[in-house]
Amino acid sequence: MDRRLSSIAHSHHPIAAPVLGVNVNRLLRRAGRQPAARILDLGCGEGAWALQALAHYPDGHADGVDTNPYALERAATAAAERGLADRLTLHERDARSYVPDGDYDLVLCVGSTHAFGGFTETLTLAGRHVHPDGVLLVGEGFWEVPPPPGALAALGAKAEDYTDLAGLTDIAGQAGWEPVYAHISDTAEWDDYEWSWTGSLTEWALDNPGHPDAAAALALAREHREQWLRGYRKVLGFVTLVLRRH
Repeated sequence: MDRRLSSIAHSHHPIAAPVLGVNVNRLLRRAGRQPAARILDLGCGEGAWALQALAHYPDGHADGVDTNPYALERAATAAAERGLADRLTLHERDARSYVPDGDYDLVLCVGSTHAFGGFTETLTLAGRHVHPDGVLLVGEGFWEVPPPPGALAALGAKAEDYTDLAGLTDIAGQAGWEPVYAHISDTAEWDDYEWSWTGSLTEWALDNPGHPDAAAALALAREHREQWLRGYRKVLGFVTLVLRRH
């Protein structure tokens, strides 16, 4: 998808995952880092997770990594508006190639495991940035129920692209990580995310009828809404895991 349209789609839901703000805060509390924590958000988008983490860790600093310049621009604006510009450093680059200066107390990769090629790869590649006693917080999809053909077609996926929830915890354990907490997004969170995603594109297209991207934005919103409502709603789940090494 065009990066500009992706940024527009998230304008009313900067958390680019089906997780409400109250649950972002709960997850960050359970991560339990020190006030001066070093934070890394891989696939940070508009920086919503990193900025909220800085609110929890008042002496901390965060690095945000993403390839979308429009999202990073919004992240920089949000940081300035919240007085956090000096505590958030943004990097426009591929998360795979990010070379940090030292280890991090908290590494986030929520809804961005595709940047590493999947959940298993994220545990290895994002996990290498985590301090030995640090926390890796990963958000990933899973099958709530066995996926019917319509859901697979809507997602452009194969059944083996995801596992069930128990399978995710098995994969984490095999990679050397133990869940110490998790949040499973409910239907209301999914609906809020999807209606915000499709609605933001629709509103923008209707408000900018003469823009060369208006027709494409409206078509994308309609296509995505159809895929969600007639395809993967209540089939694809989402869990955010708080992981520590065992």
